[in-house]
Amino acid sequence: MSEDGTPVTLYIYDLSKGLAPAISPFLIGEVVEGIWHTSIVIYGKEHFFGSDGISICDPGGTVLGEPQRTVDLGVTYIPRAVFDDYLEGLRSSTFKGDQYKLLKHNCNNFSNELSQFLVGQKIPQYILDLPEHILAKLSGSGFGQQLNGILSNLSASIQPTNGRREDSPDYVQLTSAIEEARRTSHVLEEKRNELNEKLARREKKKNKKKRKESKRACSVISNGHSSSGEIFSEVSRYREEQSRMSEPVEVIPSAENGGNHVTSQEVDDLEAEERREREERKKMRDPPVVFRDLLDIRVEFDALVGLIDGKLSPEEMQSLEELHQYMLEDEGSWALGDSFLTFIDRLLHDKTLSEEVAIKTLNVLACAALKDDVILLLHQDRKEHILMNYANEVDRLPLEQQKGLALFMCNLFENISSSEWMLYISEWQLGTTQISNIRVTTKVAVNSLLSDNADLKDRGSAIVHNLACKEVKTVVFDDVAVELTMAILQFFNSSPPEEHLFRCMKALTRFCQISSQDVPQLIQMIGPNPSTFKGKSERIDNCIAEISKKLR
Repeated sequence: MSEDGTPVTLYIYDLSKGLAPAISPFLIGEVVEGIWHTSIVIYGKEHFFGSDGISICDPGGTVLGEPQRTVDLGVTYIPRAVFDDYLEGLRSSTFKGDQYKLLKHNCNNFSNELSQFLVGQKIPQYILDLPEHILAKLSGSGFGQQLNGILSNLSASIQPTNGRREDSPDYVQLTSAIEEARRTSHVLEEKRNELNEKLARREKKKNKKKRKESKRACSVISNGHSSSGEIFSEVSRYREEQSRMSEPVEVIPSAENGGNHVTSQEVDDLEAEERREREERKKMRDPPVVFRDLLDIRVEFDALVGLIDGKLSPEEMQSLEELHQYMLEDEGSWALGDSFLTFIDRLLHDKTLSEEVAIKTLNVLACAALKDDVILLLHQDRKEHILMNYANEVDRLPLEQQKGLALFMCNLFENISSSEWMLYISEWQLGTTQISNIRVTTKVAVNSLLSDNADLKDRGSAIVHNLACKEVKTVVFDDVAVELTMAILQFFNSSPPEEHLFRCMKALTRFCQISSQDVPQLIQMIGPNPSTFKGKSERIDNCIAEISKKLR
């Protein structure tokens, strides 16, 4: 030891390897920066405490590699021999291996003990407070014991690379997977850019098509269709032709939609390309789980009319008539006027109306979701986001409204165009929060799946299944695959029936394909292992076999 003293350094590691900020909001409702493991470096050696007692290695010489950060605690003037004697005393008393307790007597408590002995100060308080904070948040949630086991397994894997025990193969595999995910994270941004460019090109083509058809309609009107009946007939034909166009796509705000001349041959070529793409998507698409026969639209509509009779303005009465034409007279969605969604907004939110009004409105919308041209209704909502803003409040809605909302969103997967609408990634501001269609859809799915209500679980498992099976690989799921996987793993702890288990197991199979690094890693960290459910049915066993390939 020099006259200037010996430096004492705190090494801080994150056991989650960067996953804590992603999974902690789901587990405890707030962001946790890391799951901290610490050690003390002094006299050229790193000292830490674990289930094998006190261990010593070269700095950075465990399977954790280099620390996430270091803190200079100061210098000590305690002689090396005195420190060694003190360490031996701890090794045989308060810090024996069998006294290790993950959340009460752990590596951080050991580091704090050494720090106070060597330099007379504690390690940072946020590290010491974290275990108790997590336990308090998880009390009664069912996750406390599970998380304890996860972290215990991780802690047990921390050994010197040149120590008396070989590195844990599971931990090395986990670390490799996380590092690979980090190295490839830039791919996400590239995929998003490609998606935006593709959607912008397709929207530009759509606008050219619409302008072309509009000019043709105007030309017909100006060339002799002088009666109002003939004009209405031509306009109706034009609207119906628009409703039969291939599914609309999300408008990218930054896309430039005009200015260049496009020939009719170019439009035809673009249409042919889109038809080919649509056919390819259909081939890849698994049949969605929808609830086609659950409701009788005439019964639901009549009940709604009875509840709001005498409580509507003339304009709202017109919207009600439009809804009647659309749902009961099989008119196209062109029959719905510009103020129709404002009418729906009132039915969903007006507290002066019976709560049953919102329920019946959602049931009618659930029936509408099965119609081929419902996408045109959804696209009326681009500006106000009435439907998605309402859906974003799912966890604060009464149970029956939650059930109606989940049914509506589940049935939207009946058609490719409306299911794609639910996956849009463009964000808008709601209060202080940025939300998007895919984030709201995910929220409804998770809320429903983890509900205590059997009907909501049924519809939640269907939405999760439909989300995962939308395509074999879809860029938008990079943002939500972790959240959906966490929900599925928690749902597995509730002893679900075979049908619900199959839907979620199938979804987990797809998520392993979509997010081939993060999802298998989460399954291994959190569990339960899918193999737990072997023997439930042949189709579940097939899913388990596919997932197991990703876990190797």
